[in-house]
Amino acid sequence: MSNPFVRIVEPLDPKQPLKKFFNLSKLEDGRYARLPFSIRVLLEAAIRNCDEFLVKKGDVENILNWKVMQHKNVEVPFKPARVILQDFTGVPAVVDFAAMRDAVKKLGGDPEKINPICPADLVIDHSIQVDFNRQPDSLQKNQDLEFERNKERFEFLKWGSQAFKNFKIIPPGSGIIHQVNLEYLARVVMDQDGYYYPDSVVGTDSHTTMIDGLGVLGWGVGGIEAEAVMLGQPISMVLPEVVGYKLVGNPQQLVTSTDIVLTITKHLRQVGVVGKFVEFFGPGVAQLSIADRATIANMCPEYGATAAYFPVDDISIGYLIQTGRDKEKVMYTKRYLEAVGMLRDFKNSSQDPDFTQVVELDLHTVVPCCSGPKRPQDKVAVSDMKKDFETCLGAKQGFKGFQIAPDRHNSIVKFNFEGQDFELAHGSVVIAAITSCTNTSNPSVMLGAGLLAKKAVEAGLTVKPYIKTSLSPGSGVVTYYLRESGVMPYLSQLGFDVVGYGCMTCIGNSGPLPESVVEAITQGDLVAVGVLSGNRNFEGRVHPNTRANYLASPPLVIAYAIAGTIRIDFEKEPLGINASGKKIFLKDIWPTRNEIQAVERQFVIPGMFKEVYEKIETVNKAWNALDAPSDKLYTWNPKSTYIKSPPFFDGLTLALQTPKTIEDAYVLLSFGDSVTTDHISPAGNIARNSPAARYLTSRGLTPREFNSYGSRRGNDAVMARGTFANIRLVNKFIDKQGPQTIHFPSGETLDVFDAAERYKQAGHPLIVLAGKEYGAGSSRDWAAKGPFLLGVKAVLAESYERIHRSNLVGMGVIPLQYLPGEDAGTLGLTGRERYTIIIPENLKPQMNVQIKLDTGKTFHAIMRFDTDVELTYFHNGGILNYMIRKMAS
Repeated sequence: MSNPFVRIVEPLDPKQPLKKFFNLSKLEDGRYARLPFSIRVLLEAAIRNCDEFLVKKGDVENILNWKVMQHKNVEVPFKPARVILQDFTGVPAVVDFAAMRDAVKKLGGDPEKINPICPADLVIDHSIQVDFNRQPDSLQKNQDLEFERNKERFEFLKWGSQAFKNFKIIPPGSGIIHQVNLEYLARVVMDQDGYYYPDSVVGTDSHTTMIDGLGVLGWGVGGIEAEAVMLGQPISMVLPEVVGYKLVGNPQQLVTSTDIVLTITKHLRQVGVVGKFVEFFGPGVAQLSIADRATIANMCPEYGATAAYFPVDDISIGYLIQTGRDKEKVMYTKRYLEAVGMLRDFKNSSQDPDFTQVVELDLHTVVPCCSGPKRPQDKVAVSDMKKDFETCLGAKQGFKGFQIAPDRHNSIVKFNFEGQDFELAHGSVVIAAITSCTNTSNPSVMLGAGLLAKKAVEAGLTVKPYIKTSLSPGSGVVTYYLRESGVMPYLSQLGFDVVGYGCMTCIGNSGPLPESVVEAITQGDLVAVGVLSGNRNFEGRVHPNTRANYLASPPLVIAYAIAGTIRIDFEKEPLGINASGKKIFLKDIWPTRNEIQAVERQFVIPGMFKEVYEKIETVNKAWNALDAPSDKLYTWNPKSTYIKSPPFFDGLTLALQTPKTIEDAYVLLSFGDSVTTDHISPAGNIARNSPAARYLTSRGLTPREFNSYGSRRGNDAVMARGTFANIRLVNKFIDKQGPQTIHFPSGETLDVFDAAERYKQAGHPLIVLAGKEYGAGSSRDWAAKGPFLLGVKAVLAESYERIHRSNLVGMGVIPLQYLPGEDAGTLGLTGRERYTIIIPENLKPQMNVQIKLDTGKTFHAIMRFDTDVELTYFHNGGILNYMIRKMAS
């Protein structure tokens, strides 16, 4: 059927009649001008894709009537313009695509129908680790080791870039996905198939929201959901409420964008924005650069919203020119946005749309701060850091506690490093990393760090040699302007040499600490500290030996590295004493915003961006030399320990199977609150005593060749064994942290995988019990695939992180939620019972289902299939099974 809104299609420029757009102003509906700008993007996509099948006229009306329908829990479809992936989540997506081609062929269909329909970009940024640092050739050594470890994965990805259409790969060594998206891939306005329309994107990384800072609506989805979008399916979403976040005032001279985002993160956590859009407005927005806005949007997952949108304004248009985008395309971008009423003037309050609610922040009230020691929303003013850490030391084990006995708070362990004697104590900094797209995309904080380093070196300050310092920029542009502005030599003198272009320490690729440091930490059972300019600091994520991890701006990362401890009051205590005996305080070397902006204006120029990005797809010689197969169907290598055909589609038929009641399930694990995807499916090192290590050893590998869990996401045998393998896992069945559980039929304590295998062999289904925010953190599809392979049929939790719930649905695992006011405690659940979950024939979204225990107790829970589309996926055994049946038939 033709689009019913074809009447509002017209050329943007009469001189180019073949370049058209849907002119939303021609709707002649007063409700449009009152819509939040983010909702206007959803509306345009619905109108343009309206076919009365996947997208219906009623969907358009629901979005247009947002002011009323936002409270009705109404489902709407959204077709994003693009998909973006990183390699940790991208490899399993390409593995799934390859396996889906095989499955479609087996069912008699055309395997080449499994092909991205919308543009998809994959940026390889998650594989490089900080194996070498503080050496002039650290970058080259780390990149060489990255290729040595990941050659097989990279060859597979190169095969994918040739086998699939509409699929582009940005090679390793180029930068971090979200920074490359911001500086290079983002269009702001698409010019595709004869139409102009707003750029929008979903990505297999939760921090895809960073692009919202440029006015491109985007958010993270599960890898499984992204694959469906790539195959032409719309996302089915509940029409969101939109919280208007009003910014007023100007930031103080010593405040960074990092301080602003950590303040906003804590504020919005308190407001409660889970499942909602946040849209920024007010005169304070005009005071923020695009890099500042991108930093704020980046941490959207940490404050729990779906998207954190800054509508496009003239500063956004100026950024496109600054970053070397084609000037004619920029001209048409602005013309289009003006024509459809999507160009914002933040100083003009008459443009302010309707919002669900409005909250406000005066930027002048923001003070320098960090977040930690275990969660990004736990903001601590820098002036309170020493006192806060010392309180955490003795506090009960938890997000703000380590439960260290009072008589051990001042324990000291002496150790020797490279022939010198040093001491470690609770609070000693052992990792200091300038890392993550959150901050390395922002010239103001990067140049701020460089200027602080310059002043520190000139004042005679140094960083202790055992501290693992590193600088991993998000793109080559950063290195360019740090070098041109003259600050790079000073960063190097303090140990902050460039170690690679990728996520590195932020995602746990921090590499090994010196053995003598690890021995000292272990000997004293010390709470050692990592300080990083990242966006996540969950326990066990950054490094196994740093129990406390603080998020901080790049200048503060350097400051704490120089101090060597988190237990310092910068206002009262000096950073250090120079050779002349003079005390040097942080205030003596801290650069002001005016100083930083002057350097930024001089050295961050369009020519840099053009020079770096013109050759980004061809500059990596090692990538160019890779030899990849050219077949459309992938030839699986049975000897490979990286790439393996997954068992998800084994035995799949065209006929649907009726969902059955889950009978007498055992509880595999019982959790409290805030179990993250890092706990469920860790990305970091593979412990030598783990089931995954035993498997790899059986395949002839040595520990040096294990690599990380993240790098092995193309192999289900490793990933199933790595599920719930985080060393900081807290399972209520076990009285200590660790990846173990009780196998109830035998009473034995086993590694989680081994227990699951025992249950599977005996034919016992499994469930998981959890508290609030189950699945918080990264959008990790293996956090759903792994439990599925272990035999987990359902999860019963108090609440879910949005993306993780979607991933569970995508794998056919049932997300159950306690009724309001109920939880395991109020119901008296121990987890030692056996659970029968009644699955009725006529399922409806968010219906209550009955759960019977072998004790005779009965209660109800909400089945969190939120839409009819999600129920369709469940009936098919997951979203990928649905797509295979659709393509094969």
